[in-house]
Amino acid sequence: MNEKVKSGSRNVAIVGPYLSGKTTFLESLLFVTGAITRKGSVKDGNTVGDSAAESRERHMSVEVSAASTEYNDTRFTFIDCPGSVEFAQETYNALMGVDAAIVVCEPITDRVLTLAPLFKFLDDWEIPHLVFVNKMDRANINVLDTLHALKAVSSRPLVAHQYPIMQGEQLMGFIDLVSEQAYKYHAGAPADPIPFPEELKEEEHIARAEMLEALADFDDHLLEELLEDIEPPQEEILKDLKMELGADLVVPVFFGVAEQDYGVRPLLEALLREAPEPETTAERRLKVKKGDSPVAQVLKTYYTPQGGKLSLVRVWRGKLTDGIVLNGVRAGGLYRLMGQQQQSINQACVGEIVAISRLEGIKTGDTLSCEQITTALPKAAQLEPVYALAITPEKRNDEVKLSSAITKLLEEDPSLAWEQHGDTHEVILWGQGEIHLQVALDRLRRKYNLPMTTHLPQVPYKETIRKPASSIHGRYKHQSGGHGQFGDVYLDIQPLSRGEGFNFKETIVGGVVPRQYIPGVEVGVREFLSHGPLGFPVVDVKVTLTNGSYHTVDSSEQAFKQAARVAMQTGMPKCEPTLLEPILRVQVSTPNEFTAKVLQLVTGRRGQILGYEGVHDWQGWDCVIAYLPQAEMQNFIVELRSLTLGVGSFHWEYDHLQEVPDRIADRILTSGNGNGK
Repeated sequence: MNEKVKSGSRNVAIVGPYLSGKTTFLESLLFVTGAITRKGSVKDGNTVGDSAAESRERHMSVEVSAASTEYNDTRFTFIDCPGSVEFAQETYNALMGVDAAIVVCEPITDRVLTLAPLFKFLDDWEIPHLVFVNKMDRANINVLDTLHALKAVSSRPLVAHQYPIMQGEQLMGFIDLVSEQAYKYHAGAPADPIPFPEELKEEEHIARAEMLEALADFDDHLLEELLEDIEPPQEEILKDLKMELGADLVVPVFFGVAEQDYGVRPLLEALLREAPEPETTAERRLKVKKGDSPVAQVLKTYYTPQGGKLSLVRVWRGKLTDGIVLNGVRAGGLYRLMGQQQQSINQACVGEIVAISRLEGIKTGDTLSCEQITTALPKAAQLEPVYALAITPEKRNDEVKLSSAITKLLEEDPSLAWEQHGDTHEVILWGQGEIHLQVALDRLRRKYNLPMTTHLPQVPYKETIRKPASSIHGRYKHQSGGHGQFGDVYLDIQPLSRGEGFNFKETIVGGVVPRQYIPGVEVGVREFLSHGPLGFPVVDVKVTLTNGSYHTVDSSEQAFKQAARVAMQTGMPKCEPTLLEPILRVQVSTPNEFTAKVLQLVTGRRGQILGYEGVHDWQGWDCVIAYLPQAEMQNFIVELRSLTLGVGSFHWEYDHLQEVPDRIADRILTSGNGNGK
């Protein structure tokens, strides 16, 4: 089972939920392959992954880290991906450029649901993946129960590649289910063959039978052998594993303890034997035709502490050389990465993942070529923002630097977004959660010397009126030497149906208001409506100029604008102004075991349930559709994730304005701000 394989390179993403031990697993991989001589720890902040200051402060991955090593004449590039759902965009972008992924998880059946969104992404994109059940020394578990729990959240069949040998809560070794050879682990050394433990024969037989039956679903010859009780040769089983893993038809499962390097070498051997080669990935998944002209794709953009731009790219075809021109931009140096350390190289061949400096104007996800690009490579969809903070530089003079710094911030992290809100005039930073935005703010402070103050964004309330008022008189008369100012108008103010906006008409007869002054009346009305009697923009109002008078010398368009404002100030309070709030149409995706809790969450936030139904391409998941006031959305994602083991998500869009209940409106108007909190 340890035959030497020469197969060029493999690019492998390490993914999985927060706290599953991915960064420790990377340390073990690098140590076992000789890339490092001493393993670091997340607690001590000296690992190859999690090398960013923001990661080390929080003891968690907040961006992808690449590390290259060699094992059995094969170059491996491992990409350690964040586990927190708030940094999922980093993971998804990186997965687009790998040959396979290792899903690291804990042997806790109650938490396997956290893998569901990751499995779905991998299967939607047909990315081959294996599962490494880590921390087998920390839980007294039933292996078959763990396998069955994992199978419940994967649309692809999971097949145990090995069966762990446990002694109490300690992992002692494993049985290879292909050869049925048992092995015993040793600290700091490869596992040794040992006699088959007879007490595990029944459980091992069940696991092996399930593996063979899953493989036989895609191999008629193997199915015939099983039906005739013929023992299939090992070579045939390995061939099926390679073919079916490479096509994302099955998901092999391994067990180990990364902290002790247990299970790491067998997994590396399986990657060598069974993971698809880079050329196979390019042709099967991306339909990249063979050729000499280089084609690459950006998986991640970094701005280093020294201020230089680095683009992590996957070479899909051809080779890259120092100074090559890609998309019209001359590349800087080429580097292999070991966390934040850079090793300069002269060229990068097909299948490699390397970093290129100074690709100005090139963004994450971009397809790179020396020629004109006719078809861009597919890239991960950009996640929609679900959490926001209004930000202001601590130093007023820093406002001019903010736009440039945020542009770079968004290049590094495309799941961020920002806007200058037209109604509230706030700069709003959008992201995937509270921690996500705090990391972004830390980067603004640390990299760009832009410390920020933050607060919850104001809700863009509007106001309207409930009843009409007629013949509202407004007169503006001002005398200050020379020509005076005189304007005199009568206005009718009427409410419109929701969503009709603003309408201005005039019914002047006999020239009591000359035509050239009427535009000034409309301007005056519009200016007043930008800040109504309750303090918010006024909508769904019709104003009609019905009468007035003028002075042949002192009247002007400006005077009539002022007269219109006077009339509006007099008339609007008589029309029963009322507060309106934006209502969003929200679609919440949740495992159906949490649907009832999600319905309660929505109704508890003044939401109106429109219905719910199963997600058509995701078994066991529901989509709840509802109207929710924007004022109730600020921490909605926090509570939703709390209720759903972190996997619930939602899509939202503005739908309509609706009157605020009197009790809540009183509180908003009393507080004097748009937060309503």
